Amino acid sequence: MDTKKARRIKIAGTGMYVPEKVLTNKDLEKMVDTSDEWITTRTGIKERRITAPDETTADMAVLAGQRAVKDAGLKIKDIDLIIVATSTPDTIFPSTATWVQKGLKADHVPAFDLSAGCTGFLYGMIVAEGLIQSGVSQRILFIGAECLTKITNWKDRNTCVLFGDGAAGAVLEKSDDESGILSSYWKADGKLGELLIMPGGGVMKPASHKTVEQDLHYLHMKGNEVFKHAVKRMGEAALMALKKAGIKREDIDYLIPHQANIRIIQATGRRLKLPEEKVFSNIHKYGNMSVATIPVGLHELKESGKLKKGRDIVMVAFGAGFTWAAVVYKW
Repeated sequence: MDTKKARRIKIAGTGMYVPEKVLTNKDLEKMVDTSDEWITTRTGIKERRITAPDETTADMAVLAGQRAVKDAGLKIKDIDLIIVATSTPDTIFPSTATWVQKGLKADHVPAFDLSAGCTGFLYGMIVAEGLIQSGVSQRILFIGAECLTKITNWKDRNTCVLFGDGAAGAVLEKSDDESGILSSYWKADGKLGELLIMPGGGVMKPASHKTVEQDLHYLHMKGNEVFKHAVKRMGEAALMALKKAGIKREDIDYLIPHQANIRIIQATGRRLKLPEEKVFSNIHKYGNMSVATIPVGLHELKESGKLKKGRDIVMVAFGAGFTWAAVVYKW
């Protein structure tokens, strides 16, 4: 889309929520054959947040959405569309977005889910930009939320150390100045989908005694393969989006990469030749929250006071699908 001919789309407000319960690496040492040193060295994670037994993706999304709307100086009645990006829906149908609509008391506002794995927040920003630019929507509440610990196999030491729960949202609307989305880039490769998958529960492998016994309703990942593709594609996406925006790597103020693994974060920073202080990371606190990692990072960076007006940031992610995307944004 040619943003020179149309007003840019900006983030008017952000909000986040993470559960109260903290699960540390020391706690995991008591659950599986692992160690704090092993987890920290290989992932950068020290702790993660865990939802309460009766807490759902929609519950977290409602709280994050309320905070984003308040941060924008708006009320729920000012929102005309709700999008929720998630891989851990409350129910296969209805959509999690409609449960969020109910929780927000946003009567008759259209609502739908978006599924693009960890890349979902950036895919959603691109979709929201098109909807607002076309005039279909004026002000969109877009939330990324995940309850990954509810689909984690706590007997699998290779995956159970990685994931946490959380939600964050943003209110998107037309910009009245130079701030907003400058460019975007998104791709997918479905041929590699089986490398990161929850096999059971869909129509391919409907729930049965057999699928439960085989642990098919948990997340399955071939970590080494995912790592290689993530490093390559996140760097590619960031560089392509920068090229489209006409911005040089040295002019980036902050990179907010998907928080999957500290090694992937560092590799992406090196690909862009960025100093460490320009690469945002909070993986030590939350682990991999999938689609929630970038909006949580954006909110925390904003709340820190570092996102001054005019700063150029790059958000980049890679996720199940495989999907990957980058968005260049002027604050």
